[in-house]
Parts: sequence; structure tokens; C-alpha cells
Amino acid sequence: MTVDYLVMAAYLLGIIGVGWWGRRRAASKSDFLVAGRRLGPLMYTGTMAAVVLGGASTIGGVRLGYTYGVSGAAMVGAIGLGLLALSVFFSARISRLRVYTVAEMLSLRYGDAASVISGVVMWIYTLMLAVTSTIAYASVFDVLFDVPRWVAVVVGGTIVVGYSALGGMWSITLTDMVQFVVKSLGVLVLLLPIAVVKAGGFGALADRLPGGYFSVTSIGGQTIVTFVLIYTFGMLIGQDIWQRVFTARSDRVAAWGGTVAGVYCLVYALAGAFIGMATKALYPNLAQADEAFATIVKNVLPTGVRGLVLAAALSAMMSTASGALIASATVANNDIWARLRRRTASGDHDEIGSNRLAIAVLGVVSMVIACVLTDVIEALTVAYNLLVGGLLVPILGGLVWRRGNLPGALAAMIAGGTTVITFMVTDGLLANEPIYYGLLASLVAHVAVSLVTRPTDETVLATWRRRLAGEEAPTAAATSPELSAA
Repeated sequence: MTVDYLVMAAYLLGIIGVGWWGRRRAASKSDFLVAGRRLGPLMYTGTMAAVVLGGASTIGGVRLGYTYGVSGAAMVGAIGLGLLALSVFFSARISRLRVYTVAEMLSLRYGDAASVISGVVMWIYTLMLAVTSTIAYASVFDVLFDVPRWVAVVVGGTIVVGYSALGGMWSITLTDMVQFVVKSLGVLVLLLPIAVVKAGGFGALADRLPGGYFSVTSIGGQTIVTFVLIYTFGMLIGQDIWQRVFTARSDRVAAWGGTVAGVYCLVYALAGAFIGMATKALYPNLAQADEAFATIVKNVLPTGVRGLVLAAALSAMMSTASGALIASATVANNDIWARLRRRTASGDHDEIGSNRLAIAVLGVVSMVIACVLTDVIEALTVAYNLLVGGLLVPILGGLVWRRGNLPGALAAMIAGGTTVITFMVTDGLLANEPIYYGLLASLVAHVAVSLVTRPTDETVLATWRRRLAGEEAPTAAATSPELSAA
């Protein structure tokens, strides 16, 4: 394993170097939070694919393939469908708003009070998303390197926090492009074909696996529907996803680049399922299904290639972790802390410095939580249940329904969030019911309260329509004089 360790060490050092290089581009708030809104199609596609396909998609996708077969692709496939829907129907309008957070969008659409609850819900979601990626790379270290869990969490977390705080979204974008290439090479080009060949090919898989492993519904129709409700809809409204949409230099780049990234996600979903199936054929009695990815890598890949594939796995996890971390920091600093700051202080404020501090503090918090939690799927489900149950209806309602208003949006957030939490407590974190009843409660509350209260003021709607049309943009979004990204 010495060569593999050297490959991984070189990769991690390279990521730190790229992150440090990106620091010089973070000259303004816009540069730090949304890469100056200057990403072209190549970089936008790579960074979007990198952020949505993280540790849960890699470790969790292989785990579901190990447990259920080809239908284990449903979770990551739902993520790909959500990214496609976002790119085709909403990303152009979102990009034209020229905001930094989802809560800012709600404030524009409904009024300033809408951002309070939404900011808290979104902050919890993004923090939990960072935790899931931390849990994922800790599980890889646990199996491969036999180190204490807290050591794996601290080492990986320190690297992610370090390059994220250095250059913000510019450092994250540049490292994401490296990670996207390494991940594509390691998982799709190397691990997938080698694992299937070692298992005897697709024909041998059909003979060696339990019945139903080649059925697209063996995971259960209700589970597939739940994945769509949680992950597909979650892609439409997550701060970590919207913040990447804000980096596009035009609405056309956001639409087409996101569509390509969505197709890539669908391919990645099938790859994870087949890798899990090959692992099941070769090692049918693993103590825990979460060990499937690390086990197949450790036992079937040759020296050197193994190190590259492990680097690819870390790429996936670190991409999502860094994206979620900057999203969590952006929400905390701009939607929550900024409100308190306006009430207690005045004068100039170092926006980049405060965002760097938020990344560092929340990075430590996510590492502490990751040392306590163990199940990556449970943690991810909690995050998406809260996000979709509390915010899907008021966000999409604001984009497509003119009659929706502030009281309706607030009622939807409270009703949906409360219902989801209640059913997660009573029925379990992985139950289907929380998201079903949460969405229903949110929809009923939004429609009913909006219809019985006064419509949104016409001046607010007029400003909203101008922003959607790209006719008005904040001066804070000014870009630095560097060349646009590829």
C-alpha cells in the first residue's frame, strides 16, 4: 500500500496547492462567494457535477447497489433528475436574480421577513450536508488505514476547511475541477470495469447474485418515490446548488452546463449500482453494507490504481463537503449573522474576513457532529427532509404562482418543517411518511393562507419581475478584471 499512500498524499497536497492558488482571485465578496459570477460552460459543468456527487452518492450509491442491485441507482439517479429539472426549468431565472442565497430570493419575492425562517432551515440543511461528506470519507479511512475515526475526520476536515477558507468559491471551483477529472477517471474509467471483470462479467453477476438484483424496482416503488420527493426536489432548492448556479456567467451557461452535469449524474448512478453488485458477488457477507466501496477498492485493484481510485473517492467527498461548507457559511453570515450585526454595529465590515471565519467555525462544528453520527444515509435524509418539507413549496410557489404571499410562505415553512420533524421522531429517520405529510401540510398551508390574506404588494412584485428579467443587479456583484473562466 506504500505506493497507494504516496499517490493519495500527492493528490491531497495538490488540492491544497490549487486551493492556495485560487486565493489570489478572491478579491471581493462576489469573487469569494460566487466566483465573480464568471464561470464558463466547462468549469460550470465540472463544478456542478462535483458538488452534487459527493460521499453519499459514492459510498451510499455503492452501498445501495450492494444491498438492492441495479435499483440501488435510484438515489443518485433522483439527484441527476433534479439537476436536469433545475437546469431546464429554473436555472436561467435563478441566475438572473443576482443574489447570494435562497433566503435573499425569498426576501425579494415575499418581503424581508421571509428570509428569517428560511435562513435557519437552509443553514441546518447545508451543515448536515457537510457532515454527511465528512462521515463518508471517515468510513473509507476506517476500513483502509485502521486509524481512529476522529483522526480521519480531523485530517480530511482540516484540508477541506483550509482550501475553502483560503479562496472561497474560487478555490473550491478550481479544486472541484481537479476532483471532477480524478473522480471520473477513478470511478467510471477504472473501478467500474475492473470490478465487473473481477466478478466474472455481467453474465456471471446475473448467476451469482440473489434474485431481483437486475430489477429496477427491487428497492421498492415507495422508496423510489421517496427518493424523488427528497433528492429530486431537493436539487431544485438547495443553497449549495443555487450557489453554483450563481457562479455561471450567463443564464445560458447555467441551463446547458447544468443539463450536461445532470446526464453525468445518471451515468454515475448506474456505475455505483454495478460496482456495488460486483462487490456483492465477490464479498457477499460484509458486516456492514457501507464497507462495500472500500472493500472492493482494497481487494481487487492493483497497486497505484488503488491509490488513484481512493483519491477519486476522496475527491467526491471533498467536493460536496467544501460546497456544503461554503453554502452553510454564506447562509449563516449573510442571512443570520448579518441581521444581528446590523442591529448592533455600524460602519465598514470585512465581508471576506467574516465569511472566512464562518467557514472555519462551521467546519469545526461539522467535524464534531461527524464524530457522533455514523450513518451517512440517515444524516443525508434528515437534511433533505428538512429542506424539502420546509422550503420546497414556498420557493417553487414564489417562482410560479403570483398569488403566493408572505403569510402563505411563512405558514408553509412552519407547517412543513414541523410536520417533517414530528414524523421523523415518531416513525423513524428513514421512514417515507415524514416527507409525504410534510409536503402536503406545506402545500395546504401555503395555498390556504395565501388565498385568505392580502396579496403581495405590487411594488414588491414589480421589483421581483425586473430582477427575474435581469434588468436590475446589485452593485456588490461587480467582477474583478480577470478573464472569464473557461
